[in-house]
Amino acid sequence: MQVLEFLEKRLSPQEFNKLAALNNNKVFDFVTKYIELCNPASVFVRTDNSSDIEYIRKRAIELKEEIPLKIKGHTVHFDGLYDQARDKENTKFLVSKDLKGLNCIEREKGLEEIHKLLRNIMQGKEMYILFLCLGPPNSDFSIYAVQITDSSYVAHSEDILYRPAYKTFRENPKIDFFKYVHSQGELDNLNNSKNIDKRRIYIDFLENIVYSVNTQYAGNTIGLKKPSLRLAIRKADKEGWLAEHMFVMGINNKGRKTYFTGAFPSFCGKTSTCMVEGESIIGDDIAYLRKKEGRAYAVNVERGIFGIIKDVSPEDDPLIWEALNKEGEVIFTNLLIKDGMPFWQGDKRRHPQEGRNFSGDWFEGKKDKQGNTIPPSHPNARYTIRLNALANYDPATENPQGVLIRGIIYGGRDSDTWPPVFESLDWEHGVVTIAASLESETTSATLGKTGIRKFNLMANLDFLSIPMGKYIQNHLNFAQDLEMVPIIFGVNYFLKDERGNYLTDIQDKRVWLKWMEKRVHKELPAIKTPIGFIPYYEDLKELFQEVLSKNFPKSVYLDCFTLRINQNLAKIERIKKTYQDLKNIPEKVFKILEEQRERLEKAKRLFGESIPPEKFIS
Repeated sequence: MQVLEFLEKRLSPQEFNKLAALNNNKVFDFVTKYIELCNPASVFVRTDNSSDIEYIRKRAIELKEEIPLKIKGHTVHFDGLYDQARDKENTKFLVSKDLKGLNCIEREKGLEEIHKLLRNIMQGKEMYILFLCLGPPNSDFSIYAVQITDSSYVAHSEDILYRPAYKTFRENPKIDFFKYVHSQGELDNLNNSKNIDKRRIYIDFLENIVYSVNTQYAGNTIGLKKPSLRLAIRKADKEGWLAEHMFVMGINNKGRKTYFTGAFPSFCGKTSTCMVEGESIIGDDIAYLRKKEGRAYAVNVERGIFGIIKDVSPEDDPLIWEALNKEGEVIFTNLLIKDGMPFWQGDKRRHPQEGRNFSGDWFEGKKDKQGNTIPPSHPNARYTIRLNALANYDPATENPQGVLIRGIIYGGRDSDTWPPVFESLDWEHGVVTIAASLESETTSATLGKTGIRKFNLMANLDFLSIPMGKYIQNHLNFAQDLEMVPIIFGVNYFLKDERGNYLTDIQDKRVWLKWMEKRVHKELPAIKTPIGFIPYYEDLKELFQEVLSKNFPKSVYLDCFTLRINQNLAKIERIKKTYQDLKNIPEKVFKILEEQRERLEKAKRLFGESIPPEKFIS
């Protein structure tokens, strides 16, 4: 049977006409294959029309995938008790040969397994087909996408998070695209995925397809998010650009706006950095960076935020708090609901002792089957909003040309080594000793132990889809033909004194951002040290007054910026050991690390183990 004949038999006339209007054989072949395999009762093709978008919103409520809340436009979605995070173990690459260090399965074996799981999985359900765009449409950055799902919640979330692209598909029948197939699978009495033991997230590089089965959690089911980042990293590798786990933000200075990207591992200050008062946000999660006319430009892949809601409060996150408490489209997930109001960990409100959450009806002291106490709100509870709901939204988010990037920030969680802010000596030095040396200390809240340093290459380690050495080499190469090279900075908001007290306050990052902005415009001098450039005290003292209206004592400056030689040497040894155990790491990595070690050893011989900044002023 011809493809169009098959589609005409399986779709209603209205939905068939929407699909047929695309005149795209690749689309027809893709959707035909998975309509036949998944066998849905009906198919809905979402165009860019507001009526189609509204249909999916209504279906999410009718199917009880989302529950309306007291504030107009707000809903809540619950994933199952055991479906609360990305499934790293079952997220695998389908490859014809093993990729060292990556979680892989032989391609034919993986396809056989996933197709077996998908067979008839949508029987009795509605299939949604969406046409979307990663990045602004009709741009050099654009990557187009077709999503197939049986979850109205996933379809609704993707409408918030990604730009619609049905019109673009219709105008360009030859368009290429990433593909996504998702099914929640069989649902239990709480409307959650039942067969969690068969949860699979498989990524096929050969066909650029992401499969996601028997899961509802957005990090697994919204293929355009982190699974898409893995596809994009491989595409970028072939085409000479970068796909990164980065925010994009604008830093303002008396009428001038300078754009930075930034990469931080989880719980290291990424969102709080790009959401600081007085600056603007382009995006909080994923960025594509391309070279044009000798400069680096970036776009936010998304138009919304799927953010961790834990610790969002009116004092610490006023902009997010405002967006979450006004009328407008918001999807909350996996927190506590009582009388139509959401509650979450760290919101600094008095919580009810009972309500509904991801475990169903909840009460204080409720335990799971293993005897573990179920919290009222999950630590990984989320909110989904459009960026333009934020007061600091930057309209340049939709600029198809992207924004000019002048600086790149990398930050980890580090109690005793890096200063609060510093600048690399040059691009290659920054790539190796900052970006490729990024670490995050564990806290008692994560692993039960403190002070364990977890290596996280460019805060992108979990999503790498190419060998680590190749990924580093791509970064080293990126600046080779740039006339205006972005400056790489390191930041550390978690430095402590000898008594274990934090040396900086939560708002101090506003000052570090202003210092970095002035540095890229060559408006401030800096002190050259073995690890890079650090600020002069007088410049920071002035910025603290200007930005925060507070004093910055010289004693605090010395505690923050005194170079801790032994700790920096120990870091170099840790990073060298990490890379020595891997294959095909560029020799330049070891060369630059060794040069830094030699500079630190020389400084130690001259000035001792703790060196105040003044010793480096010639």
